[in-house]
Amino acid sequence: MLWLIIALQLFVNVDPLSVHRTDAVIMLGGAASERLPVARQIQSELRIPVLVISHTDTFGNRAADEACNSAAFPNPAVICFRPPDLDTRGEARAISRLIEANGWKSVTVVTSSYHVTRAGSLIGQCTTADVQMVASHPDLDLGQWIRRFVIETGGLLDVSLRPECVNRGAEM
Repeated sequence: MLWLIIALQLFVNVDPLSVHRTDAVIMLGGAASERLPVARQIQSELRIPVLVISHTDTFGNRAADEACNSAAFPNPAVICFRPPDLDTRGEARAISRLIEANGWKSVTVVTSSYHVTRAGSLIGQCTTADVQMVASHPDLDLGQWIRRFVIETGGLLDVSLRPECVNRGAEM
């Protein structure tokens, strides 16, 4: 029961008290039909100049991949990147490189609520920039939530035991 209460706090009740303007808004890959609208809304409302999209060519990322495929490049307002590995660790490394290459001091990262804690930890291990995490909220049934709780609990243990980047701000 205690684990369930902790999981609710770590994976569901993750909305920040306030959201502020940053140098870029970044949408992590997967669940794009849920995450991309939130990233675009944050970009519009806070007038964030750059939207960064993880391009993965995977089923769950179809909306984001279509946005990347249909965008005209070069486009200073949209950056699409393909992580070296199609997982959150690969995205953390790629985001670190983007932050450094663009001189960003702060970023807003959008991902599903269940993924905010682990993704924020990984990205924070790889950069000294201010990382603001914003949750999109999936429509999951009880069984799907329990599955996410188990996966993300294991993922948090992994992130704690095997940090992604040895030195914050240093690229591997």
